Amino acid sequence: MERLEYERVKASIKTLLGIDLSYYKDEQMRRRLDSWLARSSKASWEDYFAWIHKDEREQQRLRDYLTINVSEFFRDPERWELLRTHVLPRLLQEQRQTHRPRLRIWSAGCSTGQEAYSLAMLCDDIGVRPAPYLLATDLDRGALKKAVARGPYNVEEVRHVSPSFLQRYFEPGGPPYLVRENLAQKVIFREQNLLADPFEGDFDLIVCRNVVIYFTNEAKETLYRKFHQALRPGGFLFLGGTELIPHPQIYGFASFQISFYMKKVV
Repeated sequence: MERLEYERVKASIKTLLGIDLSYYKDEQMRRRLDSWLARSSKASWEDYFAWIHKDEREQQRLRDYLTINVSEFFRDPERWELLRTHVLPRLLQEQRQTHRPRLRIWSAGCSTGQEAYSLAMLCDDIGVRPAPYLLATDLDRGALKKAVARGPYNVEEVRHVSPSFLQRYFEPGGPPYLVRENLAQKVIFREQNLLADPFEGDFDLIVCRNVVIYFTNEAKETLYRKFHQALRPGGFLFLGGTELIPHPQIYGFASFQISFYMKKVV
């Protein structure tokens, strides 16, 4: 796709779907759009948009395609072990010392719910009481629909879930697997555009893994600053394994462990 055509497509998508592709890496997104048009029955983007304006189901299909969803439970298990052994115990100790009523946790860009349910399982398993306020948000309505429905999830998606967790937190009879209803009730799912919508605040932990890798450097900087504002002093940001912040101090963070950044206490 030539640049001029890409600019026209971006403008049409922003008007139609409210998704600003300027925040996403150009080359990667142009390849995805080329692939999408090639799979459609239309010869050009002009023909495609003339059709999609009249077809709400196709609008939703395009929206779902553009909001990239690749997730699994406890992705990168060694990072989740750090969360279990170092980060959550520290947050719980601070909660008791400061008399905060409960932990506030946000799974940002939660996709189809695996990350949010991983957090719910982990908090339940280590005895976080009372149960945390656990918010999970995503731009993709289709992904959120699956998350709210508790799945189903395939074998590959649960490959890092221990047998004991499969027994305790999933309905019997899989695959495919459904999260138990009593666990799902611990998570609040909500639609949200990370780059356009306001954030809640005073979070102890924000988990946003394998999301910012698709964004431009300018969009990443915006997001890091918004995450900083949404965290309480001493709170943690948990990113994906390849999502390193080169100079975290610029955004008010201190590096804690690989993938973990702590908001500095002034």
